[in-house]
Amino acid sequence: MTISWTMAIDFSQHIVITTGEWNYSFRAIMNTRECVVCIPPVTMLETVVRIGDVSGANIDKFNMFGPTPLPAVTVNAPLIDGCIACLECKVVDCIEKYGFIIMKVTRVTVNPDCHDRRMIHAIGDGSFVADGETFNCRELMADKLPPGL
Repeated sequence: MTISWTMAIDFSQHIVITTGEWNYSFRAIMNTRECVVCIPPVTMLETVVRIGDVSGANIDKFNMFGPTPLPAVTVNAPLIDGCIACLECKVVDCIEKYGFIIMKVTRVTVNPDCHDRRMIHAIGDGSFVADGETFNCRELMADKLPPGL
């Protein structure tokens, strides 16, 4: 899945993502209690948005969009080739009221071959910023944006 919001919450390798019951991936993460959080470079932006625009409930996103899965070491979910880094994570808590999934990072893989280190940040209206540069993907996300935004 594509997730717009992640955050480190302490210095003990804990991060949090936000999602909820409406999301197929939320249920998968809660069932397996693990995932991999990959940090894509801005060069992967359109692929990332397209992946996030469809549910994995009925399609294989790897086949449809072409990212290359790589084996993880501490979890069963795959890393994604081409990303800046991938964080293998185990779920330690969930605050469903806010959609927070708290995870312990069990392993970090940094891709030395990824030369574009600009990280993508969602603004919330279908636009993204990468190190100060704005990329408008509103057309790609039109079906997910609230009316009038």
